[in-house]
Amino acid sequence: MNETYSPIQFFDPTSSTFTYLLFDAVSREAVIIDPVDSQLARDLGALKQYGLRLKYVMETHAHADHITSAAALIEHTGAMVATPIFCNVTPAAIQLNDGDVLTFGSEKIEAMHTAGHTAGSMSFVWRDNVFTGDTLLIGGCGRTDFQSGSAEALYDSVMLILFKLPDHTTVWPAHDYKGQTKSSIGYEKKHNQRFNDEHGERRSKAAFVELMNALNLPKPRLIDQAVPANLFLGVHHDAGANDELTYAVRPAASYAGDISAELAHQWMLSGRATLVDIRSHAERAWVGFVPDALGIEWKMWPGMVTNPSFDAELKAAVPAGSQVMMLCRSGVRSIPASERAQSLGYTAYNILEGFEGDPDGQAHRGKKGGWRFRGLPWRQN
Repeated sequence: MNETYSPIQFFDPTSSTFTYLLFDAVSREAVIIDPVDSQLARDLGALKQYGLRLKYVMETHAHADHITSAAALIEHTGAMVATPIFCNVTPAAIQLNDGDVLTFGSEKIEAMHTAGHTAGSMSFVWRDNVFTGDTLLIGGCGRTDFQSGSAEALYDSVMLILFKLPDHTTVWPAHDYKGQTKSSIGYEKKHNQRFNDEHGERRSKAAFVELMNALNLPKPRLIDQAVPANLFLGVHHDAGANDELTYAVRPAASYAGDISAELAHQWMLSGRATLVDIRSHAERAWVGFVPDALGIEWKMWPGMVTNPSFDAELKAAVPAGSQVMMLCRSGVRSIPASERAQSLGYTAYNILEGFEGDPDGQAHRGKKGGWRFRGLPWRQN
């Protein structure tokens, strides 16, 4: 691949979505862009076929026409997910800002904020290639009538960012519906019918906005299922009374917030935050433990003001400024532990219901069902 400078391109016929696989020939580290949940087996097979280690799953935006396989790829490969920061995909380990660069082996890929199709949409530049998502399609562009879309912003993203790239840059879009696979910046400048009129003249921004506002396209068939799932890396969950907390952060006054065991699990898998099990060694030995969690006992009794051993162990094990998640048996001790970690300079979260989650009617507790009872990974010694 390094000799031809070309990505591996896959196509999902149901949603007409392109997925791209890039890799470094020496290290075999790889990046996948815009994967589709129904094509998970295909993508895992390609990783195996080429002998690759997936380092990053990258999303150009929160898609409305298909569900991503990002969470499943985390589970299978240990990769980290990188999503545009303004798409608000909270479980993603990496929140991409404009200009951010990710490396895989000796290769580099740069994120460019190209808003318009959605407010957070990004394009990714790798060598002489640009992956444009739905911002720029072959002969067209993505719609701008939902997910905080803006025709004005899309026009500026194309004219002031994408069309400033060298003409020979290869354009790899997120979709095509006519059997085309790629284009170039130079070709799109001259021939894209959304940005040029019937005489081949460049449309003004006002004319482009008028054109986009008159499209009156039907709502994407899967939007009501796809967008909520894609905001949580493609995770499906049933509707219920506790949905609002399942994959959301409940703010707290003295630490970063309360999170569910499910969200903590996603963050741990993605590498976004370190899970700290503050139960005693005896508790973990007797009841069970979470694989890959950091065990640091919380030893605070009435009258104690500080907990020097906890402070020292946390500082030694986790870099300052990192995100940490506190897990205890029932969700009680983890609250002061989160407060203490926050005071030490960490961004600290309390895991609701803890490891076992016995109910007692308090606001931070709920039905029995902590980490152990929600089907999340744990083992007994």
